[in-house]
Amino acid sequence: MNEKQACVSIRNVSKSFGKHVVLQDISLEINEGEIFGLLGPSGAGKTTLVKELAGLDEPTKGENYLFQEKMPSLQLIKRIGYMAQSDALYEDLSAKENLQFFSELYGLKGQKQSQRIKEVMELVKLSGDVTKLVSNYSGGMKRRLSLAIALLHEPELLILDEPTVGIDPVLRKSIWKAFTDLKAQGKTLIVTTHVMDEADKCDRLGLMRDGKLIAVGTPEELKKQTNTATIEEAFLVFGGVER
Repeated sequence: MNEKQACVSIRNVSKSFGKHVVLQDISLEINEGEIFGLLGPSGAGKTTLVKELAGLDEPTKGENYLFQEKMPSLQLIKRIGYMAQSDALYEDLSAKENLQFFSELYGLKGQKQSQRIKEVMELVKLSGDVTKLVSNYSGGMKRRLSLAIALLHEPELLILDEPTVGIDPVLRKSIWKAFTDLKAQGKTLIVTTHVMDEADKCDRLGLMRDGKLIAVGTPEELKKQTNTATIEEAFLVFGGVER
């Protein structure tokens, strides 16, 4: 039984809003302890898919399973850390107050709460800005605070929707190092991105276009299959776009 268990199982999932089809018959398994990237342009359906995995939306057809349990499920919320594309922060509170509020939701109290707040703020390099009002944070700082909140309760599965948008390259590097460290602890990460160099840092990728999953594999496999040097070129081949 050395086979890694599928942590996420997406089974024939489609999603429509009226006549607008956003996801088309997607099936995918994501293993425990891997960084899985969903790569595609804006409007490809990445956000809709991860919202379903986080339990914030349901498919029109098909089913999503996390830890062999059908989503949405309240039981699973504590096992998931979700970072949305838009920051859900209380601007009129300080960063610390935001963290305390979300800690309470996750049942973190007292010494454990203080310890985790300290750890996550160090991780996202915001230790010096804990008492600052969020309304005085830059866009990049807000992204980092959102990531800190998603990590607070030490979830087994992290679902991160474009986590590094608006973050400078140096910090982006340190955040990806944090992702690798989390993976080393046995965590599973699902990261959506349209940044090609981030795609190369993932263990496996799902390429999405127009609501369809057009290819799945390691970055190396995808480049090999298309006889290309970069993920960007591979994406164009899978997408049927002339190079």
